[in-house]
Amino acid sequence: MGKQVAFEEPTPPRSAAYSSRLGEHKKTIVIGAGIGGLVAALQMAQQGDQVTVLERSGNAGGKLRQLHGVDSGPTVFTMRWILDEIFQSCGERLEDHITIAPLHNLARHSWEQGAYGLENESFLDLYSDRAASVDAIGRFSGAAQARQFNTFCDEAQRVYRTLERPYIRSQKPNFIGLTRALGVQGLQTLAGLGPFASLWKTLGRHFTDPRLRQLFGRYATYCGASPWQAPATLMLIAQVEMDGVWAVDGGMRSIVLALQKLAEARGVKFRFNTHVSNVLVTNSKASGVEFFDGDSYDKLEAHAVVFNGDVGALAEGFLGENARNAITVLPARRRVAQRSLSALTLSFKTSAPAGQFPLVRHNVFFTAGYEREFQDVFSHHRLPRAGTVYVCAQDRCDDAKAQRNNESILLLINAPAVADQPKAINPFSDKEVERCIQQHLQRLEHSGLTLPIDFSQYTITTPIQFNQLYPGTGGALYGQASHGWMNQFQRMGAVSRLPGLYLVGGSVHPGPGVPMAAMSGQLAAEAILASRVSMSR
Repeated sequence: MGKQVAFEEPTPPRSAAYSSRLGEHKKTIVIGAGIGGLVAALQMAQQGDQVTVLERSGNAGGKLRQLHGVDSGPTVFTMRWILDEIFQSCGERLEDHITIAPLHNLARHSWEQGAYGLENESFLDLYSDRAASVDAIGRFSGAAQARQFNTFCDEAQRVYRTLERPYIRSQKPNFIGLTRALGVQGLQTLAGLGPFASLWKTLGRHFTDPRLRQLFGRYATYCGASPWQAPATLMLIAQVEMDGVWAVDGGMRSIVLALQKLAEARGVKFRFNTHVSNVLVTNSKASGVEFFDGDSYDKLEAHAVVFNGDVGALAEGFLGENARNAITVLPARRRVAQRSLSALTLSFKTSAPAGQFPLVRHNVFFTAGYEREFQDVFSHHRLPRAGTVYVCAQDRCDDAKAQRNNESILLLINAPAVADQPKAINPFSDKEVERCIQQHLQRLEHSGLTLPIDFSQYTITTPIQFNQLYPGTGGALYGQASHGWMNQFQRMGAVSRLPGLYLVGGSVHPGPGVPMAAMSGQLAAEAILASRVSMSR
Protein backbone atom coordinates (compact mmCIF):
# COMPACT_ATOMS: atom_id res chain seq x y z
CA MET A 1 0.00 0.00 0.00
CA GLY A 2 0.98 3.60 -0.52
CA LYS A 3 1.63 6.24 2.07
CA GLN A 4 -0.88 7.66 4.50
CA VAL A 5 -2.50 10.78 3.06
CA ALA A 6 -2.99 13.68 5.43
CA PHE A 7 -6.04 15.91 5.24
CA GLU A 8 -5.51 19.35 3.86
CA GLU A 9 -6.43 22.11 6.27
CA PRO A 10 -9.84 23.45 5.20
CA THR A 11 -11.01 27.01 4.96
CA PRO A 12 -12.52 27.78 8.40
CA PRO A 13 -16.29 27.25 8.29
CA ARG A 14 -18.74 29.89 9.43
CA SER A 15 -19.90 27.71 12.33
CA ALA A 16 -17.70 25.24 14.11
CA ALA A 17 -19.59 25.31 17.39
CA TYR A 18 -19.90 21.56 17.67
CA SER A 19 -16.22 20.79 17.05
CA SER A 20 -15.23 23.56 19.41
CA ARG A 21 -17.18 21.86 22.17
CA LEU A 22 -15.20 18.67 21.59
CA GLY A 23 -11.96 20.58 21.45
CA GLU A 24 -10.77 19.23 18.08
CA HIS A 25 -11.55 19.16 14.39
CA LYS A 26 -12.96 15.81 13.33
CA LYS A 27 -12.27 14.26 9.94
CA THR A 28 -15.00 12.95 7.66
CA ILE A 29 -14.63 11.09 4.37
CA VAL A 30 -17.54 11.04 1.92
CA ILE A 31 -17.41 8.34 -0.75
CA GLY A 32 -19.35 9.63 -3.75
CA ALA A 33 -20.37 13.14 -4.76
CA GLY A 34 -24.05 12.58 -5.51
CA ILE A 35 -26.66 14.87 -4.00
CA GLY A 36 -26.72 12.98 -0.68
CA GLY A 37 -22.93 12.99 -0.39
CA LEU A 38 -22.72 16.70 -1.21
CA VAL A 39 -25.26 17.57 1.46
CA ALA A 40 -23.58 15.37 4.08
CA ALA A 41 -20.19 16.91 3.25
CA LEU A 42 -21.56 20.44 3.44
CA GLN A 43 -23.35 19.82 6.73
CA MET A 44 -20.29 18.26 8.37
CA ALA A 45 -18.00 21.03 7.13
CA GLN A 46 -20.46 23.55 8.53
CA GLN A 47 -19.97 21.86 11.90
CA GLY A 48 -16.21 22.28 11.67
CA ASP A 49 -15.15 18.89 10.29
CA GLN A 50 -12.29 18.53 7.84
CA VAL A 51 -14.13 16.88 4.98
CA THR A 52 -12.76 15.12 1.91
CA VAL A 53 -15.04 13.82 -0.85
CA LEU A 54 -13.71 10.95 -3.00
CA GLU A 55 -15.53 10.53 -6.31
CA ARG A 56 -14.80 7.80 -8.86
CA SER A 57 -15.94 9.89 -11.86
CA GLY A 58 -14.55 13.18 -13.10
CA ASN A 59 -17.20 15.43 -11.57
CA ALA A 60 -19.85 15.71 -8.88
CA GLY A 61 -23.53 14.95 -9.30
CA GLY A 62 -24.06 11.19 -9.42
CA LYS A 63 -27.38 10.61 -11.18
CA LEU A 64 -27.80 14.37 -11.62
CA ARG A 65 -25.79 14.37 -14.84
CA GLN A 66 -25.95 16.14 -18.16
CA LEU A 67 -25.11 14.91 -21.65
CA HIS A 68 -24.73 17.54 -24.39
CA GLY A 69 -26.15 20.03 -21.88
CA VAL A 70 -29.29 17.90 -21.49
CA ASP A 71 -30.46 16.81 -18.03
CA SER A 72 -30.10 13.03 -18.33
CA GLY A 73 -31.06 11.96 -14.83
CA PRO A 74 -33.68 13.48 -12.51
CA THR A 75 -35.56 16.29 -14.23
CA VAL A 76 -38.24 17.26 -11.70
CA PHE A 77 -37.48 19.56 -8.76
CA THR A 78 -40.02 19.34 -5.93
CA MET A 79 -40.03 19.77 -2.13
CA ARG A 80 -37.75 22.79 -2.41
CA TRP A 81 -38.18 23.36 1.34
CA ILE A 82 -35.59 20.62 1.92
CA LEU A 83 -32.91 22.51 0.01
CA ASP A 84 -34.11 25.76 1.58
CA GLU A 85 -33.41 24.26 5.00
CA ILE A 86 -29.98 22.99 3.92
CA PHE A 87 -28.87 26.38 2.61
CA GLN A 88 -30.38 28.20 5.60
CA SER A 89 -28.39 25.96 7.95
CA CYS A 90 -25.28 27.44 6.32
CA GLY A 91 -26.51 31.01 6.61
CA GLU A 92 -27.39 31.15 2.90
CA ARG A 93 -30.48 31.46 0.71
CA LEU A 94 -31.16 28.93 -2.04
CA GLU A 95 -32.30 31.62 -4.47
CA ASP A 96 -28.94 33.37 -4.15
CA HIS A 97 -27.22 30.29 -5.58
CA ILE A 98 -29.60 28.97 -8.26
CA THR A 99 -32.28 30.59 -10.39
CA ILE A 100 -35.60 28.77 -10.12
CA ALA A 101 -39.14 29.48 -11.22
CA PRO A 102 -42.39 27.71 -10.30
CA LEU A 103 -44.16 25.80 -13.08
CA HIS A 104 -47.91 26.34 -13.38
CA ASN A 105 -48.26 23.44 -15.83
CA LEU A 106 -46.97 20.35 -14.02
CA ALA A 107 -47.14 17.97 -16.97
CA ARG A 108 -48.97 17.22 -20.23
CA HIS A 109 -50.35 13.67 -20.57
CA SER A 110 -51.25 12.19 -23.95
CA TRP A 111 -53.26 9.14 -25.06
CA GLU A 112 -53.08 8.11 -28.70
CA GLN A 113 -56.03 7.53 -30.99
CA GLY A 114 -57.54 4.10 -30.41
CA ALA A 115 -56.42 3.81 -26.78
CA TYR A 116 -59.43 2.95 -24.60
CA GLY A 117 -61.63 3.28 -27.68
CA LEU A 118 -60.74 6.94 -28.24
CA GLU A 119 -61.66 8.24 -31.66
CA ASN A 120 -59.11 11.04 -31.47
CA GLU A 121 -55.86 11.87 -29.75
CA SER A 122 -56.45 13.37 -26.31
CA PHE A 123 -54.25 15.06 -23.77
CA LEU A 124 -54.70 16.38 -20.25
CA ASP A 125 -52.67 18.99 -18.38
CA LEU A 126 -52.32 19.02 -14.60
CA TYR A 127 -51.50 22.23 -12.78
CA SER A 128 -49.99 23.37 -9.49
CA ASP A 129 -53.30 25.12 -8.87
CA ARG A 130 -55.85 22.48 -7.85
CA ALA A 131 -58.83 24.45 -9.18
CA ALA A 132 -57.22 24.64 -12.62
CA SER A 133 -56.68 20.84 -12.60
CA VAL A 134 -60.26 20.27 -11.50
CA ASP A 135 -61.50 22.34 -14.44
CA ALA A 136 -59.18 20.51 -16.85
CA ILE A 137 -60.31 17.08 -15.63
CA GLY A 138 -63.94 18.17 -15.85
CA ARG A 139 -63.49 19.07 -19.52
CA PHE A 140 -61.48 15.92 -20.15
CA SER A 141 -63.50 13.30 -18.27
CA GLY A 142 -66.65 14.87 -16.87
CA ALA A 143 -67.86 16.54 -13.70
CA ALA A 144 -68.05 13.34 -11.65
CA GLN A 145 -64.37 12.55 -12.20
CA ALA A 146 -63.46 16.16 -11.40
CA ARG A 147 -65.20 15.78 -8.04
CA GLN A 148 -63.39 12.51 -7.46
CA PHE A 149 -60.10 14.24 -8.20
CA ASN A 150 -60.87 16.74 -5.46
CA THR A 151 -61.55 13.89 -3.03
CA PHE A 152 -58.32 12.18 -4.12
CA CYS A 153 -56.33 15.37 -3.49
CA ASP A 154 -57.84 15.76 -0.02
CA GLU A 155 -56.81 12.20 0.83
CA ALA A 156 -53.31 12.68 -0.64
CA GLN A 157 -52.87 15.80 1.47
CA ARG A 158 -53.88 13.96 4.65
CA VAL A 159 -51.48 11.11 3.89
CA TYR A 160 -48.61 13.52 3.22
CA ARG A 161 -49.19 15.50 6.41
CA THR A 162 -49.49 12.25 8.37
CA LEU A 163 -46.19 10.81 7.14
CA GLU A 164 -43.92 13.82 6.68
CA ARG A 165 -42.54 14.12 10.21
CA PRO A 166 -42.76 10.55 11.61
CA TYR A 167 -41.58 8.89 8.39
CA ILE A 168 -39.83 11.19 5.91
CA ARG A 169 -37.90 13.17 8.52
CA SER A 170 -37.13 10.25 10.85
CA GLN A 171 -33.76 8.52 11.02
CA LYS A 172 -35.01 4.97 10.38
CA PRO A 173 -38.72 4.22 10.89
CA ASN A 174 -39.85 0.82 12.11
CA PHE A 175 -43.37 -0.50 12.28
CA ILE A 176 -43.80 -0.15 16.04
CA GLY A 177 -42.16 3.27 16.25
CA LEU A 178 -44.14 4.65 13.31
CA THR A 179 -47.38 3.31 14.76
CA ARG A 180 -46.71 5.12 18.03
CA ALA A 181 -45.67 8.33 16.28
CA LEU A 182 -48.76 8.43 14.05
CA GLY A 183 -51.24 8.42 16.91
CA VAL A 184 -54.92 7.61 16.56
CA GLN A 185 -55.68 10.20 13.89
CA GLY A 186 -52.69 9.21 11.75
CA LEU A 187 -53.55 5.54 11.97
CA GLN A 188 -57.11 6.31 10.94
CA THR A 189 -55.82 8.21 7.89
CA LEU A 190 -53.70 5.28 6.71
CA ALA A 191 -56.38 2.73 7.58
CA GLY A 192 -58.73 4.66 5.31
CA LEU A 193 -56.56 3.70 2.35
CA GLY A 194 -57.39 0.03 2.97
CA PRO A 195 -55.22 -2.55 4.73
CA PHE A 196 -52.20 -3.37 2.60
CA ALA A 197 -53.80 -1.70 -0.44
CA SER A 198 -51.81 -1.14 -3.62
CA LEU A 199 -51.74 2.22 -5.32
CA TRP A 200 -53.60 0.79 -8.31
CA LYS A 201 -56.40 -0.61 -6.15
CA THR A 202 -56.79 2.64 -4.25
CA LEU A 203 -56.95 4.63 -7.49
CA GLY A 204 -59.79 2.36 -8.60
CA ARG A 205 -61.84 3.69 -5.67
CA HIS A 206 -61.43 7.22 -6.97
CA PHE A 207 -61.45 7.02 -10.77
CA THR A 208 -63.60 5.12 -13.22
CA ASP A 209 -61.89 6.71 -16.23
CA PRO A 210 -58.99 4.31 -16.98
CA ARG A 211 -56.89 7.19 -18.29
CA LEU A 212 -56.96 8.96 -14.92
CA ARG A 213 -56.15 5.74 -13.11
CA GLN A 214 -53.21 5.28 -15.47
CA LEU A 215 -52.06 8.89 -15.03
CA PHE A 216 -51.96 8.79 -11.24
CA GLY A 217 -50.66 5.22 -11.23
CA ARG A 218 -47.52 6.65 -12.77
CA TYR A 219 -46.61 8.03 -9.35
CA ALA A 220 -45.32 4.54 -8.52
CA THR A 221 -42.64 4.90 -11.20
CA TYR A 222 -41.29 7.99 -9.42
CA CYS A 223 -39.96 5.42 -6.92
CA GLY A 224 -39.08 2.84 -9.58
CA ALA A 225 -42.09 0.65 -8.78
CA SER A 226 -45.13 -0.91 -10.43
CA PRO A 227 -48.53 0.64 -9.62
CA TRP A 228 -49.84 -2.89 -9.03
CA GLN A 229 -47.30 -3.56 -6.28
CA ALA A 230 -46.56 -0.10 -4.84
CA PRO A 231 -48.30 0.92 -1.61
CA ALA A 232 -51.25 3.27 -1.69
CA THR A 233 -49.34 5.80 0.40
CA LEU A 234 -47.51 6.89 -2.77
CA MET A 235 -50.60 8.90 -3.61
CA LEU A 236 -48.98 11.58 -1.42
CA ILE A 237 -46.92 12.52 -4.49
CA ALA A 238 -50.01 14.36 -5.73
CA GLN A 239 -49.67 16.72 -2.76
CA VAL A 240 -45.92 17.04 -3.29
CA GLU A 241 -46.49 18.21 -6.87
CA MET A 242 -49.24 20.66 -5.93
CA ASP A 243 -46.90 22.12 -3.32
CA GLY A 244 -44.70 23.15 -6.23
CA VAL A 245 -42.67 21.91 -9.19
CA TRP A 246 -39.79 24.18 -10.14
CA ALA A 247 -37.82 24.86 -13.30
CA VAL A 248 -34.10 25.28 -12.63
CA ASP A 249 -32.15 27.62 -14.87
CA GLY A 250 -29.32 25.67 -16.47
CA GLY A 251 -30.97 22.36 -15.62
CA MET A 252 -30.92 20.22 -12.51
CA ARG A 253 -27.15 20.11 -12.55
CA SER A 254 -27.18 23.72 -11.35
CA ILE A 255 -28.21 22.33 -7.94
CA VAL A 256 -25.10 20.14 -7.88
CA LEU A 257 -22.81 23.01 -8.83
CA ALA A 258 -24.33 25.27 -6.17
CA LEU A 259 -23.88 22.66 -3.44
CA GLN A 260 -20.33 21.88 -4.55
CA LYS A 261 -19.36 25.54 -4.64
CA LEU A 262 -20.82 26.16 -1.17
CA ALA A 263 -19.12 23.04 0.20
CA GLU A 264 -15.76 24.18 -1.20
CA ALA A 265 -16.30 27.59 0.39
CA ARG A 266 -16.74 25.75 3.70
CA GLY A 267 -13.44 23.93 3.20
CA VAL A 268 -14.56 20.63 1.66
CA LYS A 269 -11.86 19.06 -0.53
CA PHE A 270 -12.91 17.11 -3.63
CA ARG A 271 -10.76 14.40 -5.19
CA PHE A 272 -12.17 13.14 -8.49
CA ASN A 273 -11.22 10.07 -10.54
CA THR A 274 -10.57 8.33 -7.24
CA HIS A 275 -11.80 4.79 -6.72
CA VAL A 276 -12.35 3.63 -3.14
CA SER A 277 -11.69 -0.10 -2.79
CA ASN A 278 -11.97 -0.77 0.91
CA VAL A 279 -13.33 0.66 4.16
CA LEU A 280 -10.74 0.43 6.93
CA VAL A 281 -11.67 -0.69 10.44
CA THR A 282 -9.84 -0.03 13.70
CA ASN A 283 -11.17 -1.30 17.04
CA SER A 284 -14.41 -2.45 15.35
CA LYS A 285 -15.09 1.04 13.92
CA ALA A 286 -14.72 2.50 10.46
CA SER A 287 -11.48 4.48 10.53
CA GLY A 288 -10.78 5.41 6.91
CA VAL A 289 -10.57 4.08 3.38
CA GLU A 290 -8.16 2.64 0.85
CA PHE A 291 -8.37 4.13 -2.63
CA PHE A 292 -6.71 4.23 -6.04
CA ASP A 293 -6.20 7.64 -7.60
CA GLY A 294 -4.92 6.52 -10.97
CA ASP A 295 -1.29 6.33 -9.92
CA SER A 296 -1.14 4.31 -6.73
CA TYR A 297 -3.12 2.90 -3.83
CA ASP A 298 -3.27 5.10 -0.75
CA LYS A 299 -5.05 5.32 2.59
CA LEU A 300 -6.98 8.11 4.20
CA GLU A 301 -7.97 8.15 7.86
CA ALA A 302 -11.17 9.57 9.29
CA HIS A 303 -13.43 9.65 12.32
CA ALA A 304 -16.50 9.02 10.12
CA VAL A 305 -16.98 7.54 6.65
CA VAL A 306 -20.10 8.33 4.61
CA PHE A 307 -20.98 6.12 1.65
CA ASN A 308 -23.02 7.82 -1.07
CA GLY A 309 -23.83 5.01 -3.46
CA ASP A 310 -26.28 2.19 -3.95
CA VAL A 311 -26.18 -0.34 -1.12
CA GLY A 312 -26.06 -2.96 -3.88
CA ALA A 313 -22.39 -2.05 -4.33
CA LEU A 314 -21.77 -2.86 -0.68
CA ALA A 315 -23.71 -6.12 -0.95
CA GLU A 316 -21.51 -7.15 -3.89
CA GLY A 317 -18.38 -6.49 -1.82
CA PHE A 318 -17.10 -3.63 -3.99
CA LEU A 319 -15.88 -1.77 -0.88
CA GLY A 320 -14.54 -4.83 0.92
CA GLU A 321 -15.90 -7.27 3.46
CA ASN A 322 -16.03 -4.71 6.26
CA ALA A 323 -18.55 -2.61 4.33
CA ARG A 324 -20.39 -5.70 3.08
CA ASN A 325 -20.98 -6.83 6.65
CA ALA A 326 -22.24 -3.36 7.56
CA ILE A 327 -25.59 -3.90 5.80
CA THR A 328 -28.27 -6.53 5.54
CA VAL A 329 -27.21 -8.72 2.62
CA LEU A 330 -29.95 -10.74 0.94
CA PRO A 331 -29.27 -13.72 -1.34
CA ALA A 332 -28.31 -12.58 -4.85
CA ARG A 333 -31.55 -13.83 -6.42
CA ARG A 334 -33.66 -11.87 -3.95
CA ARG A 335 -31.59 -8.74 -4.47
CA VAL A 336 -32.24 -8.88 -8.21
CA ALA A 337 -35.95 -9.61 -7.71
CA GLN A 338 -36.36 -6.56 -5.46
CA ARG A 339 -34.63 -4.04 -7.72
CA SER A 340 -36.45 -0.97 -8.93
CA LEU A 341 -36.89 0.17 -12.51
CA SER A 342 -34.01 0.99 -14.79
CA ALA A 343 -34.43 3.02 -17.98
CA LEU A 344 -33.55 3.36 -21.62
CA THR A 345 -32.85 7.04 -22.27
CA LEU A 346 -32.07 9.24 -25.26
CA SER A 347 -30.39 12.59 -24.65
CA PHE A 348 -30.15 14.83 -27.69
CA LYS A 349 -30.54 18.21 -29.31
CA THR A 350 -33.34 18.84 -31.77
CA SER A 351 -35.17 21.48 -33.73
CA ALA A 352 -38.82 20.38 -33.85
CA PRO A 353 -40.92 21.88 -36.68
CA ALA A 354 -43.69 24.24 -35.65
CA GLY A 355 -47.28 23.05 -35.50
CA GLN A 356 -46.55 19.65 -33.99
CA PHE A 357 -47.55 18.29 -30.61
CA PRO A 358 -47.40 21.24 -28.17
CA LEU A 359 -44.64 20.15 -25.82
CA VAL A 360 -44.39 21.67 -22.36
CA ARG A 361 -41.49 21.03 -20.02
CA HIS A 362 -42.75 17.63 -18.76
CA ASN A 363 -44.72 15.35 -21.11
CA VAL A 364 -45.99 11.78 -20.75
CA PHE A 365 -47.19 9.64 -23.66
CA PHE A 366 -49.34 6.67 -22.62
CA THR A 367 -50.54 3.59 -24.48
CA ALA A 368 -53.36 1.20 -23.61
CA GLY A 369 -52.49 -2.05 -21.87
CA TYR A 370 -50.64 -0.32 -19.06
CA GLU A 371 -50.27 -3.50 -16.99
CA ARG A 372 -48.40 -5.27 -19.80
CA GLU A 373 -45.63 -2.68 -19.57
CA PHE A 374 -44.87 -3.66 -15.96
CA GLN A 375 -45.25 -7.35 -16.68
CA ASP A 376 -42.62 -6.97 -19.41
CA VAL A 377 -40.23 -5.17 -17.07
CA PHE A 378 -40.72 -6.88 -13.70
CA SER A 379 -41.94 -10.36 -14.71
CA HIS A 380 -40.35 -11.03 -18.10
CA HIS A 381 -37.24 -8.84 -17.57
CA ARG A 382 -37.37 -7.35 -21.04
CA LEU A 383 -37.79 -3.96 -22.65
CA PRO A 384 -41.49 -3.08 -22.95
CA ARG A 385 -43.26 -3.85 -26.20
CA ALA A 386 -45.48 -0.79 -25.80
CA GLY A 387 -44.43 1.37 -22.90
CA THR A 388 -44.91 4.86 -21.54
CA VAL A 389 -42.62 7.52 -23.00
CA TYR A 390 -41.56 10.45 -20.85
CA VAL A 391 -40.28 13.49 -22.75
CA CYS A 392 -38.55 16.34 -20.93
CA ALA A 393 -38.27 19.47 -23.05
CA GLN A 394 -35.80 21.14 -20.72
CA ASP A 395 -35.86 24.55 -22.39
CA ARG A 396 -39.64 25.01 -22.26
CA CYS A 397 -41.76 26.61 -19.60
CA ASP A 398 -45.49 27.25 -19.19
CA ASP A 399 -45.87 29.01 -22.53
CA ALA A 400 -44.90 25.73 -24.29
CA LYS A 401 -42.62 27.67 -26.64
CA ALA A 402 -39.08 26.53 -27.38
CA GLN A 403 -36.51 28.94 -25.98
CA ARG A 404 -34.12 28.34 -28.85
CA ASN A 405 -33.77 26.23 -32.00
CA ASN A 406 -31.22 23.87 -30.46
CA GLU A 407 -33.60 22.30 -27.95
CA SER A 408 -32.53 19.95 -25.15
CA ILE A 409 -34.62 16.77 -25.09
CA LEU A 410 -34.59 13.70 -22.84
CA LEU A 411 -36.67 10.63 -23.72
CA LEU A 412 -37.11 7.93 -21.09
CA ILE A 413 -38.60 4.44 -21.38
CA ASN A 414 -38.90 2.08 -18.40
CA ALA A 415 -36.56 -0.94 -18.48
CA PRO A 416 -35.61 -3.90 -16.25
CA ALA A 417 -32.58 -3.73 -13.96
CA VAL A 418 -30.90 -6.95 -15.11
CA ALA A 419 -27.81 -5.59 -16.83
CA ASP A 420 -25.48 -7.66 -14.66
CA GLN A 421 -27.33 -10.93 -15.25
CA PRO A 422 -26.25 -13.71 -17.66
CA LYS A 423 -26.63 -12.97 -21.36
CA ALA A 424 -29.42 -15.54 -21.55
CA ILE A 425 -31.76 -13.11 -19.73
CA ASN A 426 -30.02 -9.84 -20.57
CA PRO A 427 -32.34 -8.15 -23.11
CA PHE A 428 -30.13 -5.24 -24.13
CA SER A 429 -28.64 -6.34 -27.43
CA ASP A 430 -28.11 -3.60 -30.00
CA LYS A 431 -30.94 -5.06 -32.07
CA GLU A 432 -33.40 -5.09 -29.18
CA VAL A 433 -32.48 -1.57 -28.07
CA GLU A 434 -32.92 -0.28 -31.62
CA ARG A 435 -36.31 -2.02 -31.91
CA CYS A 436 -37.49 -0.47 -28.64
CA ILE A 437 -36.36 3.02 -29.61
CA GLN A 438 -37.95 2.94 -33.05
CA GLN A 439 -41.22 1.57 -31.73
CA HIS A 440 -41.53 4.28 -29.12
CA LEU A 441 -40.50 7.05 -31.51
CA GLN A 442 -43.36 5.86 -33.70
CA ARG A 443 -45.65 6.20 -30.68
CA LEU A 444 -44.67 9.88 -30.50
CA GLU A 445 -45.24 10.31 -34.23
CA HIS A 446 -48.79 8.99 -33.79
CA SER A 447 -49.34 11.99 -31.53
CA GLY A 448 -47.89 14.36 -34.10
CA LEU A 449 -44.45 14.64 -32.52
CA THR A 450 -41.45 14.09 -34.77
CA LEU A 451 -38.12 15.01 -33.25
CA PRO A 452 -35.25 15.49 -35.72
CA ILE A 453 -32.13 14.33 -33.89
CA ASP A 454 -28.77 16.04 -34.12
CA PHE A 455 -26.61 12.92 -34.16
CA SER A 456 -23.54 14.94 -33.24
CA GLN A 457 -25.24 15.63 -29.90
CA TYR A 458 -27.00 12.37 -29.17
CA THR A 459 -26.46 9.63 -26.57
CA ILE A 460 -28.36 6.44 -25.78
CA THR A 461 -28.02 5.10 -22.23
CA THR A 462 -29.19 1.57 -21.49
CA PRO A 463 -29.28 -0.31 -18.18
CA ILE A 464 -25.84 -1.66 -19.12
CA GLN A 465 -24.36 1.84 -18.97
CA PHE A 466 -26.32 2.67 -15.82
CA ASN A 467 -24.88 -0.44 -14.17
CA GLN A 468 -21.40 0.71 -15.14
CA LEU A 469 -22.08 4.17 -13.72
CA TYR A 470 -23.66 2.80 -10.54
CA PRO A 471 -22.04 -0.58 -9.80
CA GLY A 472 -23.95 -3.33 -8.07
CA THR A 473 -27.33 -2.10 -9.28
CA GLY A 474 -27.91 -3.97 -12.54
CA GLY A 475 -28.98 -0.54 -13.77
CA ALA A 476 -31.63 0.06 -11.08
CA LEU A 477 -32.08 3.80 -10.62
CA TYR A 478 -34.11 3.88 -7.39
CA GLY A 479 -32.52 1.25 -5.17
CA GLN A 480 -34.99 -1.35 -3.96
CA ALA A 481 -38.42 -1.16 -5.61
CA SER A 482 -41.14 0.30 -3.37
CA HIS A 483 -43.24 -2.85 -3.55
CA GLY A 484 -45.47 -3.88 -0.66
CA TRP A 485 -46.48 -2.01 2.47
CA MET A 486 -43.46 -3.33 4.44
CA ASN A 487 -40.92 -1.88 2.00
CA GLN A 488 -40.78 1.41 3.88
CA PHE A 489 -39.27 -0.44 6.84
CA GLN A 490 -36.77 -2.51 4.85
CA ARG A 491 -34.49 0.22 3.53
CA MET A 492 -31.27 0.81 5.43
CA GLY A 493 -31.09 4.03 7.40
CA ALA A 494 -28.16 6.41 7.76
CA VAL A 495 -26.56 4.31 10.53
CA SER A 496 -25.01 1.09 9.24
CA ARG A 497 -24.13 -1.97 11.29
CA LEU A 498 -20.48 -0.87 11.31
CA PRO A 499 -19.93 1.99 13.77
CA GLY A 500 -18.50 4.99 11.99
CA LEU A 501 -19.89 4.04 8.55
CA TYR A 502 -22.94 6.02 7.44
CA LEU A 503 -25.15 5.63 4.37
CA VAL A 504 -26.76 8.25 2.11
CA GLY A 505 -28.45 8.30 -1.30
CA GLY A 506 -31.60 7.11 -2.99
CA SER A 507 -31.17 3.46 -2.00
CA VAL A 508 -31.50 4.22 1.73
CA HIS A 509 -34.17 5.91 3.82
CA PRO A 510 -36.12 8.08 3.08
CA GLY A 511 -35.89 6.85 -0.53
CA PRO A 512 -35.20 7.89 -4.13
CA GLY A 513 -35.48 11.29 -5.76
CA VAL A 514 -33.49 14.50 -5.43
CA PRO A 515 -35.22 15.87 -2.29
CA MET A 516 -35.17 12.49 -0.52
CA ALA A 517 -31.50 11.90 -1.35
CA ALA A 518 -30.70 15.42 -0.09
CA MET A 519 -32.56 14.68 3.13
CA SER A 520 -30.57 11.44 3.53
CA GLY A 521 -27.45 13.63 3.64
CA GLN A 522 -29.02 15.68 6.42
CA LEU A 523 -29.98 12.54 8.35
CA ALA A 524 -26.45 11.14 8.07
CA ALA A 525 -24.92 14.36 9.39
CA GLU A 526 -27.39 14.34 12.28
CA ALA A 527 -26.50 10.71 13.06
CA ILE A 528 -22.76 11.45 13.07
CA LEU A 529 -23.20 14.39 15.42
CA ALA A 530 -25.57 12.46 17.70
CA SER A 531 -23.03 9.64 17.95
CA ARG A 532 -20.27 12.06 18.93
CA VAL A 533 -22.39 13.78 21.55
CA SER A 534 -23.27 10.38 23.00
CA MET A 535 -19.61 9.34 23.09
CA SER A 536 -18.58 12.66 24.62
CA ARG A 537 -21.12 12.28 27.39
